[in-house]
Amino acid sequence: MRLSSLALWLGAAALGAAQAIGAEKETNPKRENTYFDGKKVPPLLELTADSFAEELTKTKYLVVKYFSPYCPHCVAFAPTYQTLYEFYYTSDPPTASKEQSFEEYYDIRFATLNCIAYGDICTKHEIRSYPQTSLFKNGEFVDAVHGGKNMTLLSNLIETELEKEHPQSRPRALLLPEPGDATSPDPAEAAKKAAAAAVEDEKSLKDDATDTTEKTSKTDKTDKAAAKADTSSKKTDAKDSKKVGTLEDNKDPYVSIPFTPPEVKHQKPSTTPNKEGKSVSLTAESFQQLVTMSQDPWFIKFYAPWCHHCQAMAPAWQQLAKEMQGRLNVGEVNCDAESRLCKDVHVRGYPTIHFFKGGERVEYDGLRGLGDFVKYAEKALDVAVGVPDVDAESFAAMEEKEEVVFLYFYDHAATSEDMLALERLPLSLIGRAKLVKTRDPVLFDRFKITTWPRLIVVRDTRPTYYNPLTPREMRDTHLVLNWMKSVWLPIIPELTASNAREIMDGKIVVLGILNREDQESFLGAKREMKSAANEWMDKQIQLFQLERQELRDAKQLRIEEAEDRNDQRALRAAKAIRINMDRADRKEVAFAWVDGVFWQRWIRTTYGIDVKDGERVIINDEDNRRYWDQTITGNYIVPSRTSILETIGKVTASPPKIKPKLTISSFEKIFFDIRMTFSEHPYLSFGCVAGLALGAASWFRGRVRRRGGHFRLDENLPIKELKEGLLGHSSNGKKD
Repeated sequence: MRLSSLALWLGAAALGAAQAIGAEKETNPKRENTYFDGKKVPPLLELTADSFAEELTKTKYLVVKYFSPYCPHCVAFAPTYQTLYEFYYTSDPPTASKEQSFEEYYDIRFATLNCIAYGDICTKHEIRSYPQTSLFKNGEFVDAVHGGKNMTLLSNLIETELEKEHPQSRPRALLLPEPGDATSPDPAEAAKKAAAAAVEDEKSLKDDATDTTEKTSKTDKTDKAAAKADTSSKKTDAKDSKKVGTLEDNKDPYVSIPFTPPEVKHQKPSTTPNKEGKSVSLTAESFQQLVTMSQDPWFIKFYAPWCHHCQAMAPAWQQLAKEMQGRLNVGEVNCDAESRLCKDVHVRGYPTIHFFKGGERVEYDGLRGLGDFVKYAEKALDVAVGVPDVDAESFAAMEEKEEVVFLYFYDHAATSEDMLALERLPLSLIGRAKLVKTRDPVLFDRFKITTWPRLIVVRDTRPTYYNPLTPREMRDTHLVLNWMKSVWLPIIPELTASNAREIMDGKIVVLGILNREDQESFLGAKREMKSAANEWMDKQIQLFQLERQELRDAKQLRIEEAEDRNDQRALRAAKAIRINMDRADRKEVAFAWVDGVFWQRWIRTTYGIDVKDGERVIINDEDNRRYWDQTITGNYIVPSRTSILETIGKVTASPPKIKPKLTISSFEKIFFDIRMTFSEHPYLSFGCVAGLALGAASWFRGRVRRRGGHFRLDENLPIKELKEGLLGHSSNGKKD
């Protein structure tokens, strides 16, 4: 009886378990499979507080959408994220074998996390707004896209990491579907739509220009503007509602708002510049009239007749005036006759050369050959037209020609003050880099610009961002120029006589000694050095972010500890801690190359290297007059990514793990170290010298006293007198 009861109980339990398991496998209408390009797509992975940590480590990459079911932006963004997931899930991997799926090949998955149900996880990950799409790699946060952005931004976030994982496996241009589509876009149809959109844009621009140029009454203008704004807003709302909801719900910063950019008027020269092709001799009066009071560009030298350097440069200056005939004004000022004018221009030596445009000027600090003058003058002529506006296509063409390009982003809120501040910058960039501005949404997407105005520099397609964001800081010309000077060199610049100090001073420089005559080897060596430079810069950015996060974690621990102890004083002190990421005590690592044939004598005498024996790489520390030319294994450093990267870390360690060589003799090194000590620690050095002087004076004084001072006993005195004392008798006249 007992056995049958036990069997009955076990059977009921098994039936209940089977029903429970079956219930888990029942189809949920909200979690049913979808189809994309005719392929079955499983539901998105829904993360929970218990499964988040486990799922994060199952694959190398995990894309997570943090959302709230009550957020209208999240509801509007849901089709975009779902379609992106389906598009990647059904994509074919870039392999001939079809055994692996796209997710298996790249080891990537997509998931969602409901922040209403699992708020503690979202709080831990510092989710401050919905929706947010984050990318994790090996369980670590990589980057995120905030808000309900378009599919292109999300794809750029993913494509960047996939390309790093499998180089050259991803297409340059990715045709993405529209949110809610069930098939991938047809390339031919996409091209037709793009062409049609371009035609519509061109027509709208022409219509805008026609409306702007028409001269009508104020009432008519107001009515037309209102009608036009109403029509454009309806069109914009209709287009955006198809993609990610209405404009009010989306708040997409890339929505194009028609506006007329603030104009900065550039006065054209009233007469043809430099008609006769001669250098004009200027006086104080003619200088003010022709240069200061006009907007004509001028290239002017300040000289003294007795100066030998000025006399040697005179033929090249006259030839420059001939070369620039009809294009650029060339002048000269005799500082012996016009001393007050030269003092006002702050001339400190002869010859001094300045480029003037209106009230702005910049000093020329290049070489003084005719070719150098002409090259600088050609680039200076571009400044006269102001800062040009570019779109994505023209900027791509510019990137192929220019090694360094500064790009200024602005939108409909730009003011005339912003534009005037921008126009002051190009003069200082002559011969260094190009400065352009844009309001093209395609470039906004490419560089992930979400606030305006914004300034970046692009060097070999690698962007570097200017950190200050407030309008006052963006209009501070000196602040902006100081940043520009720190980044206006290419990633791998050529070392020349004019930029040697700028490249070498205060830095550890990876210097490639290359042979320009062997083009194939030269281009290969530059490519290897550029690859090493980019990888090193990426590594330094990651270390910087890691160090900053550690400091933030330490601050948070102090805050939590103070809160646990309810110590208000300690809590205020912990919150007042500033995260200091000043890296002034660490030397920057820069990269450069030098023509080993042209500078053969200097390289041989300084580093003992001859490029005829093969291209080499040295790591130079100019401030300490030392360098490294061998790896940790004792082999020479060659223009190879592996050889360079494995040596930089050993050299930048403190102390260096590889013994350096000196660029000066050991005897010179002693005096150099003494001089550097005095310059770096003047007060300490003065104290040491004063202490040594006092010690030497004290020792000398004691030695003089021992050898013979003002009073000493005569060695010839008889013993009797010594015994009786110097006075002979006691002081009271009595004898014992």
